[in-house]
Amino acid sequence: MKILQVSPRYPPATGGIERHVRSLSERLAKRGHEVSVLTTTTGLRKEKEIQNDVKVQRIPAIAPKNEFHFTPLISPLVYFSSADIVHAHGYHSFPLVFATLGARNIPTVLTPHYLGSNSGVRGVLHKMYQPIGGRTLRSAKKVIAVSRGESNELSADFGIDPEIIPNGIDVEWFSAADPYDFGQPYILCASRLVENKGIQYVIDSLTKLPDYHLIITGEGPYKEQLSNRVREQGLQNKVMFFGYVSEDKLRSLYAGAECHILLSDFECYGLTPGESLAAGTPVVVYDQTALSDWKDHKGCVAVTERDPETVADAIRETSKKSVSVGKIERWEDVTDKIEKIYTEVNNHEVSSPH
Repeated sequence: MKILQVSPRYPPATGGIERHVRSLSERLAKRGHEVSVLTTTTGLRKEKEIQNDVKVQRIPAIAPKNEFHFTPLISPLVYFSSADIVHAHGYHSFPLVFATLGARNIPTVLTPHYLGSNSGVRGVLHKMYQPIGGRTLRSAKKVIAVSRGESNELSADFGIDPEIIPNGIDVEWFSAADPYDFGQPYILCASRLVENKGIQYVIDSLTKLPDYHLIITGEGPYKEQLSNRVREQGLQNKVMFFGYVSEDKLRSLYAGAECHILLSDFECYGLTPGESLAAGTPVVVYDQTALSDWKDHKGCVAVTERDPETVADAIRETSKKSVSVGKIERWEDVTDKIEKIYTEVNNHEVSSPH
């Protein structure tokens, strides 16, 4: 089967959608499918390469703050492709819409990684975009949600009934990690540095945790504000910004941490808690949106408030917990389920999810 994946970004760009699309694409390629990825670049030229038997084409995009990725050229490229299936990802970026417009007679599967409505400027943009986004989702042969929380949001906002297939985790790969040797007990935050990820609340809690350091990985536009917060609280010797790290180093950082913590305002899944648990390290999450799903896993503590005392208490509690990976979905199982959907869609055995 010829499968075309469309994603706002693709590795070496980092993020949950990026890792999702690569993990799925590479496994499908190993199973003998002809897999291509159409994605974006902030450069001015098209780029083509092959990564682990997956053909990757990057198209120039207008992407302020590396978001939205306005790329009309995707439509004709999809239209003139020879794909049997188009699988587009990322509701909150334009490639999904342009891919659907270009698909025409090609069956489409959409995984929106939908974060729901937001407040402020994003909330206004969301309301303006919602009619277009809704039509796009309802036009698909199948919509896949990666969590119960995302499914509920999609149902409430668009009246569709998606199929729930969680993100996969390469449990064996993470569990084989050698713990990072930092020399001191540390907490880990691994995410893009944006305000809604809640890293600022972890920094605040460090004033209540004299025996812990904090390692923060990732890059993003909120880094300066986080750095200022560290200086204001006199925590320069307790907080380390590691920036971008390789996936191999990230799994080592997971394995060596006392706990990993993610206090996001919203997540459609929350990949890093699963990766941390797979590496044998307990996690603290904010009990909101899809992160609430993780509190059912052994080794996870969910908090309903993000004040320093509550977060610090949760970190102390979590660091004493044992971890189980029994409930975590493996990538091979996820690929099985999505491959089955492709076959059904290609054989016209499913109808639109509304």
